[in-house]
Amino acid sequence: MSTKDNFIQTINDGYASKGDSITLGAAMLDGAPIADAHVKVPLKTLNRHGLIAGATGTGKTKTIQVLSEQLSSFGIPVLMMDIKGDFSGIAQPGEEKPFITERHQKINLPFVPKGFPVELMTLSEEHGVRLRATVSEFGPVLFSRILDLNDVQAGVMSVIFKYCDDNKMALIDLKDMKKVLNYITEEGKAEIEENYGRISTSTTGIILRKILELEQQGADLFFGEMSFDIHDLMRIDENGRGYINIIRLTDIQDKPKLFSTFMLSLLAEIYDQMPEQGDAGQPELVIFIDEAHLIFNEASDALLNQIESIIKLIRSKGIGVYFVTQNPMDVPSAVLAQLGLKIQHALRAFTANDRKAIKMTAENYPISEFYKTDELITSLGIGEGLVTALSEKGTPTPLAATMMRAPESRMDVLTTGEIDAINAKSKLVRKYSEVIDRESAYEMLNKKISVAETAKVEEQKQVEQKQQEQKQSSGEMSTVTKSAIKVLTSATFIRGAFSILSKIFKK
Repeated sequence: MSTKDNFIQTINDGYASKGDSITLGAAMLDGAPIADAHVKVPLKTLNRHGLIAGATGTGKTKTIQVLSEQLSSFGIPVLMMDIKGDFSGIAQPGEEKPFITERHQKINLPFVPKGFPVELMTLSEEHGVRLRATVSEFGPVLFSRILDLNDVQAGVMSVIFKYCDDNKMALIDLKDMKKVLNYITEEGKAEIEENYGRISTSTTGIILRKILELEQQGADLFFGEMSFDIHDLMRIDENGRGYINIIRLTDIQDKPKLFSTFMLSLLAEIYDQMPEQGDAGQPELVIFIDEAHLIFNEASDALLNQIESIIKLIRSKGIGVYFVTQNPMDVPSAVLAQLGLKIQHALRAFTANDRKAIKMTAENYPISEFYKTDELITSLGIGEGLVTALSEKGTPTPLAATMMRAPESRMDVLTTGEIDAINAKSKLVRKYSEVIDRESAYEMLNKKISVAETAKVEEQKQVEQKQQEQKQSSGEMSTVTKSAIKVLTSATFIRGAFSILSKIFKK
């Protein structure tokens, strides 16, 4: 058997699938695609997470687009973090240009231009479906980890949540949390010490500063009501295609704390609400996290541990999470070990450190008799990538340098008018556009403080009134005493005078 025949058999055996699968493209040997060696990924393994890596301009965005299109076609919803604003074009059909026709002829796959159902979402004030969550939904443990609190500070945070629960005070947004912090160190200090123990003002001061830091990154827009229902991510359109939910994050790149806060809360909420699924025929939802280094670079150790735990557990809920970044080393090794599908686009070796990173990257892939992986990584063209996935049996597939298929949707962004048109007919935009500011801890504590101050003023008035009455009473007594003395003095004088006169007349 020739090398080429051996290669084709290795690829076809390794990527064979009895059930439904998505087709990424055709495997390459000696720099040329083999039309009869298609690289496929079984749907049932797509909840095992993945990595899409490569230098800028090597095709990561188009790979995500291809994966999202095929997932949607199988009725699988997608959630996509759009940091650079590149993905909105997926809502409109693409254009079959000559280079696309040529590529698809080489890989022996059809190309049918089409658009896909899309929801545009936002964490900020951009147009789209507003995503929010309440502080209460985070809970003391998760909120403490986001703020990177130590054990003592986290203990105080638990007291705050317990106090609010005991007094039926909702923690909706950051102003609620700040108000509670101020209250327990000032007006409510005695109440807290009596029922929950003494709390240091220096500790609450540190927590308050950390909340202000989070607030400065725009978290005050994220925390609030109405909270986003994660089941709205699982929608299917009238044609049986899964919605592609695009979170537009073009203004979040300089706010990594907000981004990691949102991602962790979203994953925790999905894990908490989705039922156990096990190994089903296909995932319930696939999440693509673009520019994943924004999560990991700014995350504390506690936050990283929380992310790692959720990634390990969430796949049993039928959720696949895919990290997109330039270098695989951006992803912690504990997370990297959980990723079943790896698509590695080209990396560039400009420095000695680059070359070391490429060698380390090559070691993350299966050894292949057909490639020198570390050399191949630097010579891949645009729209080409090294692929290894999990077979239906859960074993790694052979390494395949792959010419990727082109997206069938538009490979460009939507116009402002097209974005407005999508938002205008979106049921979710209407559902989440209203900002609800119901009575919560902020208002309840202000009312409590106001009542206490009113009672204090009233008490002070009563004290002053009593003092005034006592003063008046004392004044009246003084007048009576003076009158009595005057009367007595007059009587004494008269008696004395009569006595003297009596003696004179007797003489």
